Amino acid sequence: MSPQTGTQTKDDHKALSGAQRADESLEIRRRAAQREREVAIPKHPTNGDEEHFDTRIGNFSKGLPHNEFGEVDKAAYKTLLHALDTGRPADFESITLGRGRKLINPQSGLAFDLEGTDSHQLAIPAAPGVASVERAAEMVENYWMALTRDVPFSQYGNEPFTAAAIAELNGLKDFSGPKINGKVTAQTLFRGLTDDDLVGPYVSQFFLMPAPFGSLAVLDSLGNPAQQYIAATPGADFMTDPASWLDVQNGVIPTTKIPTIGPRYLNSARVLNMFVHVDELYQAYFMATLNLLDQMDVAFNVGNPYNKSRTQEGFGTFGNPHAVALIAEVSTRALKGIWYQKWFVHRALRPEAFAGLVHYKITQKRDYPLDPQVLNSVAAQRVFSKNGTYFLPMAFPEGSPTHPSYGAGHATVAGACATFIKAFFNEDHPIPDPVVASDDGKTLLRYTGPGADKLTVRTEANKIASNVGLARNSAGVHWRSDQTQSVLLGEEIAISILRDQREVYNEDFGGFTFTRFNGHKITV
Repeated sequence: MSPQTGTQTKDDHKALSGAQRADESLEIRRRAAQREREVAIPKHPTNGDEEHFDTRIGNFSKGLPHNEFGEVDKAAYKTLLHALDTGRPADFESITLGRGRKLINPQSGLAFDLEGTDSHQLAIPAAPGVASVERAAEMVENYWMALTRDVPFSQYGNEPFTAAAIAELNGLKDFSGPKINGKVTAQTLFRGLTDDDLVGPYVSQFFLMPAPFGSLAVLDSLGNPAQQYIAATPGADFMTDPASWLDVQNGVIPTTKIPTIGPRYLNSARVLNMFVHVDELYQAYFMATLNLLDQMDVAFNVGNPYNKSRTQEGFGTFGNPHAVALIAEVSTRALKGIWYQKWFVHRALRPEAFAGLVHYKITQKRDYPLDPQVLNSVAAQRVFSKNGTYFLPMAFPEGSPTHPSYGAGHATVAGACATFIKAFFNEDHPIPDPVVASDDGKTLLRYTGPGADKLTVRTEANKIASNVGLARNSAGVHWRSDQTQSVLLGEEIAISILRDQREVYNEDFGGFTFTRFNGHKITV
């Protein structure tokens, strides 16, 4: 019997009457809510840019009106702050906008949820400040990512641009990207921070497997099952001149379309950029889950109660429908969590806006307090040599979305969904016969290089999360810190949801055991 309600509980393994079950349902919800209420209320540190610079040069203002240098109209910015301060829907409707584009969903950061830790009880560190050494280092990486979009992943370090990127990143102060023995190498270039990210090919095997949508045939040009994507034409970059850059900051909706080729396997950042331009945010992990269920026959997590059942198998609980539903279910929670951070805590500027500061500083039109390592970088000079400006070449005509940069929605969903994959399946299951895309992206080749025998469900789940998050960086719309901190936040959100759901099952369930991004095992 439940000590709180006096009713039978699921621990008695007895059928409950209608009233008894309703009471127990209420008690389960109360216990979960009380447990989440006891999560400590965190501090939400910011980098102080908004208070320090009355020009708001360190903060997101895209879609509001700006002057000729891209500095936001102060009165318009105050209408945004007022709405965020009051939370009243009418005040959000009164925000002064620029020339067309609307702000994306700030009120999502105020939404409550019925499972998992409340978004306001989760926190990420302060974003790097606009004048900081770390932000300058991140900008140098973003410039190199833009310059190398068309380089096949297999050629990293073997051609001049990525070789130059590796050399310059190794000389930066406070560069937080992955390293081996303290050095950026071809194997660490533009990868995520887990040890698993550095194993084997750049692209996760989950991105190269067929797309098993039931009886729907997804085929390549030769009629073979394939996961190929429409790609942008090489060299198709945008917002490299002052007029188009300023129009985008003011909210003008571009009419330019991305020229395309394809389909292609994911062989370069350019192709990955197109995937993250139009994907539904849980799409990559949904497809990975379908492969795990339908193609690879991977065992469920050791904690699955049906692993040893003599008479039953899972379905709505601990079975295939449960697995795929969790991927979509966590996405909305992840977005609410990160939207609170974006709009109500950090309001960090996008890389495209920072590049405007670089351009007008170097050309001596304005005097901004930027760290010299970006101003004097080889990457910035390479961009200028190519385009005649220091604006960041963007993969999309509209640049970034109209919401703040820190943290990243794609990366938060990635962290949450990758966590669910590791929790639901045997994360140590090996990936057989790994492949890579050919340099032209038209075929798949067998991969026999370093780490070929070390690929597992865990390595590829972690890697696909980084592939997606960092593809937003190479498109020009996010920073490395956005991706790193958001993946970790997504993991926290996923764990809180798994914890809340644990009480609702009738099965004898001891919890899912899996490896966190920091390499530590956990049972939830």
